[in-house]
Amino acid sequence: MLGIVEATVSVGVRQMCCRVGIHQQGFVKAAEHLQALAQLRISPERVRHIAQAEGRRVQTIQAAGRVASDLSVETGRLRAGGPSRVYVGADGVKVPMVTQQEKTKRRQRRRRRRAGGVIRRMHRGADNPYKEFKIATLYEESNTHRLVVGTAGDHQVLGRLLRRQAATIGLDRFDQKLAVADGADWIEHQLQVRLPMLEEQVLDFYHFSEHVWQAVNDCFGQGTEKAQSFGQTLLHAAYHEGIAEVLVLLGQERRQHRAGSRRRQALEGLLRYLSKRASHCEYPRYLAAGYQIGSGPTEAMCKVLTYRLKGPGMRWDKEGAEPMMSLLALEQSNAWESYWQSQYQALQLCQKN
Repeated sequence: MLGIVEATVSVGVRQMCCRVGIHQQGFVKAAEHLQALAQLRISPERVRHIAQAEGRRVQTIQAAGRVASDLSVETGRLRAGGPSRVYVGADGVKVPMVTQQEKTKRRQRRRRRRAGGVIRRMHRGADNPYKEFKIATLYEESNTHRLVVGTAGDHQVLGRLLRRQAATIGLDRFDQKLAVADGADWIEHQLQVRLPMLEEQVLDFYHFSEHVWQAVNDCFGQGTEKAQSFGQTLLHAAYHEGIAEVLVLLGQERRQHRAGSRRRQALEGLLRYLSKRASHCEYPRYLAAGYQIGSGPTEAMCKVLTYRLKGPGMRWDKEGAEPMMSLLALEQSNAWESYWQSQYQALQLCQKN
């Protein structure tokens, strides 16, 4: 139980507060919408309290791997009676936070306004104005059916969450299981440790190309003809011939430049990056198998799960931001209706007993 929220607010009102609370306009507008559309007069602070309390309940369910996802072996089939395929993605995204310095100023203003009154307890502020939240997605070919989670914890926390979601959908029972993500070391580590059943780990082609363009522009000059020509040559080779040819071309060009020179260092940096991830860059083979080579669904979830948190002028405590992200993840996992149905059923069971 979450205490006073559940004791005094019906399941229907909780659902309405969460529905309007996850939209970017904020809790003031959410309270106005409730009054205009449902004739419910609830203060913005109360709406916030109800929505975040519900978000914490959802966090508990997500952590236990008990979200009723519609992603399964059957919904993941490429065609009727055909093989099932599932993709896994992970990424980090920055969320604006309230710093301790800002908290101190707010407390001082509240004390002046409420001299002699009760001041609401405030959580400790963040050390930095932005904090990286981590997001994981599991989805089938069309991205219609998916399971999404997010956390303010570190990559170990996300890894544990990801492992539980994989168990929820029966990841090991899919015929084809692969990850598509950028080249961050923490992502590769968590995928290898938590999901050893994955058959492929694909370096997102957009991130691959970003590293190529960064290196050739550093080497030959931003936007120069040589940078454009060599960059296109490398990308064409990666897409049509494979990573081995890319490494050969880079090695040949590297030898054309003096040891220790800026140009050579730029190419050597790209060589090191791609050599370390060569097994994730076999794009011709992936394309021949019909695999996606872009992490667009995961990138989209980074935007969707944080759009409520990144409104104009918005700053958050971790304790407030994480529950709101969990509500958005519930909605994006197509589990919103099933979650609230379970809440009604739990209430009916309590009333019978």
